[in-house]
Order: sequence, then C-alpha cells, then structure tokens
Amino acid sequence: MRDEEIEKLRGVVRDCVSKHLYSSAIFFADKVAAFTNDPADIYMQAQALFLGRHYRRAFHLLNASKIVLRDLRFRYLAAKCLEELKEWDQCLSMLGEAAKVDEDGNVSDTKDSNVMYLDKDGEDREINISSAICFLRGKAYEALENRAQARLWYKAAIKADPLCYEALECLIENHMLTCEEEANLISSLQFGSEDGWLSSFYSCLVKKHDKENVVEAKFRDLENKSCISDQSDPCFLRTLKSNTDLLACKAEYYHQCGEYQKCFELTSVLLEKDPFHLKSTLIHLAAAMELGNSNELYLLSCHLVKDYPQKALSWFAVGCYYYCIKKYDQSRRYFGKATSLEGTFAPGWIGLGNAFAAQEEGDQAMSAYRTAARLFPGCHLPTLYIGMECMRTHSYKLAEQFFMQAKSICASEPLVCNELGVVAYHMKEYNKAVWWFEKTLALIPTSLCEMWEPTVVNLAHAYRKLKMYREAISYYEKALALSTRSVSTYAGLAYSYHLQDDFTTAIAYYHKALWLKPDDQFCTEMLSWALVDESRRSIDPNFNFGEV
Repeated sequence: MRDEEIEKLRGVVRDCVSKHLYSSAIFFADKVAAFTNDPADIYMQAQALFLGRHYRRAFHLLNASKIVLRDLRFRYLAAKCLEELKEWDQCLSMLGEAAKVDEDGNVSDTKDSNVMYLDKDGEDREINISSAICFLRGKAYEALENRAQARLWYKAAIKADPLCYEALECLIENHMLTCEEEANLISSLQFGSEDGWLSSFYSCLVKKHDKENVVEAKFRDLENKSCISDQSDPCFLRTLKSNTDLLACKAEYYHQCGEYQKCFELTSVLLEKDPFHLKSTLIHLAAAMELGNSNELYLLSCHLVKDYPQKALSWFAVGCYYYCIKKYDQSRRYFGKATSLEGTFAPGWIGLGNAFAAQEEGDQAMSAYRTAARLFPGCHLPTLYIGMECMRTHSYKLAEQFFMQAKSICASEPLVCNELGVVAYHMKEYNKAVWWFEKTLALIPTSLCEMWEPTVVNLAHAYRKLKMYREAISYYEKALALSTRSVSTYAGLAYSYHLQDDFTTAIAYYHKALWLKPDDQFCTEMLSWALVDESRRSIDPNFNFGEV
C-alpha cells in the first residue's frame, strides 16, 4: 500500500474517533498497523481499542509491544487499561519503579523527567505526561487504601503540571489536606504568565476562612477577568461572572459563613441554569437542611434518585430529608446506603454520625465520626463532632483534646474556638472561656448574624462569672440585637442587673424571659427574690443586701 493511502487511512481513524465511531476506528487502525508495523500506528490502534472499552485487548497489544517499557506513552496507556480493569497492583507495576516523593509533592530520582509529553490540546498546549503518571499512581494508591501515598502523588501531579485539575479535585473533595497545606500547595504552583486567572480560581476552590473583604475581593477579581473574542465588537466581551463553578464556590463560601439564605438563593439560580451540576446540588442540600426546607429536600432527593440511582449523593439527599423531618432511623438507613455506594463520600459519614447523635446513640455516632476522621484527615468536622459527643457525656478534658486537634486542621474555624470556650466555661476556667469566645468573634468572616448569638451570650455569661457586670451587660445587649427570642439572654441580663442591686431593671427582664418561657424555674425563683429585695429597699433604703 502506498504512503498516501496509509495516511488517508490514518485520517479515517482520527475522524472515526472524533465522531465516537470506535468500532470503525478499531477496524481501520488494525489495518494501518498491519501494513506499517510502526510503533505510532500500534499506539493509535491501542488508543482506539481503549476508547472502545476493549481494555483487556488494548493491554495485550501494548504489553506485547517490545517498546512498552521504553516509551512512556505506551506504558501510561497500558496502565490506564489496568486502571479500568481495577487491577491496581499491576497498574503500579506497569508505571515502573516509583520515584521518591517528599511531603511537599516534589519528585526526585525519576527517569521519567518532564521532557516527554502525552498529547497536545487544541491550543497547542503540551500536557505533561509525568503529571498524568503521578496522578494515576495517586489513584492506584487510593484504591489500595494507602491514602498517605495517594496524597503525596496527587500533590506531585499538580506540582508537575498545574493544569492537572483532577489531582487538585481529589485533594480537595477527599479532604486530604489541612487548610494551611492547601494554601501552601496553591502558592507553590508554577503557573504560566497567561494563567494568572487559574491561580486565582484555584485559591477560591480551597477552604475559604479568610475575612469577607478578602474572599469577596478574590471573587470580584475573577469575575472581572475578561477576554475579547476574535470579533472586534465589544459585545463579544467574555467574563467568568456567570461561570457555574465560580458561582458554586461563592455559594460554598456563603454556607461556611452561615449565610444560609443567600447560599440557598444562589444555588437555586445555579440549579435552574444547570440542574445536573452536582457540586451545586450538594451545597443546595446543605443550605436547605440548615433552613429546615423539607419540601425542597423531598423534591430534590426524588429527582436525584431517579437520575443518579448509583450515586452516593442521591441517597444522601434522601437521608437529609428524613433527618430534616426528625425521622432519624430512616435517615441513618439512607446515609448508610450512601457510604456503602461510595466509601469516600465525606458528607455521608458525617450525616450518619449526626443521625446517631440525634438519638443519643453515642457509640455508633463516635464510630461514624472516627471513620470520617481516618478517611478525611484534612476535614476538621469529624474531630469537632467527636469533641461534642465527649462534652455530652461531660468528658471535658477529652473533648478539649479533640477540639484542639480540629483546630490544628483548620486554625481559622470560629466554631472550633467557640466549642473550646464552652469547654473552658464548664471547667470553670472563665478567663480562658472569655479568651476563646472573643477569638471566635474575631474569626467570624462576616458581620455578626443570628447564628452567632449563642457565642455572644456565652461570652456575656463568662464575664458575669468573673463579676465584670458592665462587660456582661454590654454583650447581653449585643445578643438581643441579634435575636429577641432567647430566654437565656433575658435571664442573664436580669441576673446581671440583680447582682448590681438594680432590682427594677432586673424585674423587667425576668418578666420578659418568663413571657417567652413561663415555666422557667430559674427566672421564676429569681423574680420572687428580686421582688422581695425591691420591697425591702423601699422600706429601708440603707439595707445591705449582699450578693445573691
């Protein structure tokens, strides 16, 4: 066969692949390889077999080739076949002897070097094959449940090529890194001069615990990134302002800040635009849970089970619905189903633990939280919830240890500091409690909202215990500005005035507390004492009451 005829057949193979006609591609690629016996044509034939899901045949073809261990492209494609066949040990063996990788993801002593490339995309951008190999090593180690090695190789993959988004996604979605480690990794990546927007985007993907003005500035910067297409008309200006992934990042930030209504509204718009964007769906579920929107949870879970019956997210949504309506037995069943479908689905394990905790089944809750803590070392929530369970059983010292562990994972999480303050308060270490509660308020990224009213009340209680009544009253009043329906706030405010012998004001606040909860024993008793003290003062203004 003449060269021009062979080249024409190669073009036919490429055209069949582009049109997803894989049987045709396999047929013609087989003929080309038979005529030429060229390694490039054998590789093209193996690619056609791989795309046609003939993994065993593709692997046999590559493995029979004499250059499979000398050409990275052949070796990588053979390993991809073994990945699809779930033969993970053989996959690692095919990738060759592992190089050394340090904690920062730097690879040394490797023969694969970065001079070979896998392919070129439409923009003629070379994709680093060393990065692809590192990523595949990471997937194999994760499948073999060696998550420590998987984490290192994922880091190596994205450091070798910042365009290897899959590696960053695995690190973030599987909570493999702490907040500090995520920030350090992003700052260490070597982006090209034209990839400044990508650096900003990656920084928005990781855990967002900075102050509101810092995070919002990042979002504005990305939204304002623009380019003009080939047309000279300004109407063709393109920006990321309506990009679904960016809006999902913003919704996730609102959820972390406790702005659940804003989060819910944004994800509702997102899901109207793209009903199958699963990251937005997960955030939408979380916001609906916090708002107690059981109708939305029911409708969404029905759609998910219909469209994605084999996904953990679908059954997690069903569990969320039952948890929201306080049917915890059913919620546990569906959270358990989610974790059985996908063992590395973090929300499922945490939801399972919360469902057990809601029925005060501490041992089962702790088991679920411990599993989550082992699987997701970069997520602070499992250790935080373990600490809360310890507090429920009055094991305050043990609870403090777990809260400190959660703080080491995410130092800027205000909820962790709040729980440390609660532990200190219960242990009667009131100065320490004040310090932790004030740190909590300082770490809150946005302005105070009703979500943080209990923290303000707790700080006021701690000041009252220290007999710093003026400061206590000030924080009780701040708490009232956040919520006027808290019995604890009115009771604490009344008691603070009572201790200062301001009986008239104390009586007024005791009445307000009892209006909210008429059967409150503390307020009922203290109101009686305040009335007695007020009547004594009216009889003898010089009477010494002492401290109640």
